[in-house]
Amino acid sequence: MKKLGIGLGIPAIGLSVFFFFCRGNYAQTKADVATQLTIYNQDFAVVKEVRRINLRDGESEFRMDDVSARLDPSSVILLDLNDPNGLKILEQNYESEPVSQGLLLKKFEGKEILFEIIDADGKSKILKKGKVIRSGYQSQSLAYGYNYSQQVASAGSPIIEMDGKIRFGLPGTPLFEGISEDSFLKPTLLWKLWSKEGGAHNVELSYITGGLKWEANYNAVFPEKGQELDLIGWITIDNRSGKDFKDASVKLMAGDVHRVQELRQQYYYYPMAKMAREDVSAPPPVTEKAFEEFHLYSLNRKTDVRDNEVKQVEFIRAVKVPSEKIYVYDPANAWRYSYGSGENADKKIWVMIEFKNREKDHLGMALPKGKIKVYRKDEDGRNEFIGEDSIDHTPKDEDVRLYIGNAFDIVGEWRQSNYVVNDDKDFADESFEVKLRNHKKETVEVRVIQHLYRWANWTIKGNSEPYEKIDSATVQFKVKVKPDQEKIITYTAHYTW
Repeated sequence: MKKLGIGLGIPAIGLSVFFFFCRGNYAQTKADVATQLTIYNQDFAVVKEVRRINLRDGESEFRMDDVSARLDPSSVILLDLNDPNGLKILEQNYESEPVSQGLLLKKFEGKEILFEIIDADGKSKILKKGKVIRSGYQSQSLAYGYNYSQQVASAGSPIIEMDGKIRFGLPGTPLFEGISEDSFLKPTLLWKLWSKEGGAHNVELSYITGGLKWEANYNAVFPEKGQELDLIGWITIDNRSGKDFKDASVKLMAGDVHRVQELRQQYYYYPMAKMAREDVSAPPPVTEKAFEEFHLYSLNRKTDVRDNEVKQVEFIRAVKVPSEKIYVYDPANAWRYSYGSGENADKKIWVMIEFKNREKDHLGMALPKGKIKVYRKDEDGRNEFIGEDSIDHTPKDEDVRLYIGNAFDIVGEWRQSNYVVNDDKDFADESFEVKLRNHKKETVEVRVIQHLYRWANWTIKGNSEPYEKIDSATVQFKVKVKPDQEKIITYTAHYTW
């Protein structure tokens, strides 16, 4: 046993570790020349990096470090930019688990190592030998099924033999004298390469990685009065890939890109990672263009995308966009597949905001899907939050419709007033009564939606208000209701078969 003074620091990994990484038989990459990222909505990205490397002619081994911790090895493409046929990957290994205390304990299972522990006096540090019976370390890979994941969780505690006794948990800080040559300090691609010529090569490495995603977020602000809104859009990039991307050119792909999903349940045993207005003369921060069946948004300047960082970039700012407030009463929306009188139907009137994504209304670029928060200024000029909704990918010249909540001062009632079936003549008549009450100080128009779900062949008769056919099973009544008025709409649906 050795006793140490409090001030004496003991390195957890010996100097031989660093000598190994300096003298290794593998060629090393030099600084990146360029980095490009194309990030998708679906939690993955394509990474493209241009690096300068030194190779011997013929076969050689090469270590490419500083890659993503969630790299898909099957997606790796390596290309010699000077001679596309001058470089081949003969063999590839991906080491995704860098050196850690748990991994080193795993490598020393069945062996004795030193532990730095606090002496009984609580002041001094001592070194004692202990045998690693079980490290408790499990590979950072996916475990399958509930039973196995429970076994993994129960195997998480190290077992150490010290002074002839078995203990669960580490008695102190483990100290390691050296490290094997198959260990890595960071995620690494290990290649056996064939090169036509020796010397420096400019190569392009591209791969798909998980842990990178982006989404759009919008803020719509209405003035105190009126329906012309100001729309501000943000791109939010979230990096959980385990790698920093410095001075990167970033593109964002919007659309539903199909990827094959493995049909298995996936469980991780290890903890999850913790989760200014532009001048009118300034160039737009983001440009957009169509690409295949999708839309591609490019950040117009390079940026750093650091690991565990959320970055936001403004990509759209439109002022005085005309919009319309719409009141919708759809009482049978949730009830439509059951039969009954409708007396328990919803009384809420939906409040919708609708605007056109077109150039003459100061928009006109494809809007990626995302959430829109809606505000209206009060008499003091402060923004008050009045609702939120999500939009899907919206091409130019299409409508954007937002549900922001329910009207307080407009109430609806809907009931079935009569129902007759005549099997001899193959028809049924179903009558309804809709009541709308307006407690606001101004006249409102309410769009009453009715679903004709009983049979494919139908006509409307005896209707008290005009209607329009929306689709094969839906009609709409546009009804104006004056202040403090109750308006009653009646109609009969005549079904034949």
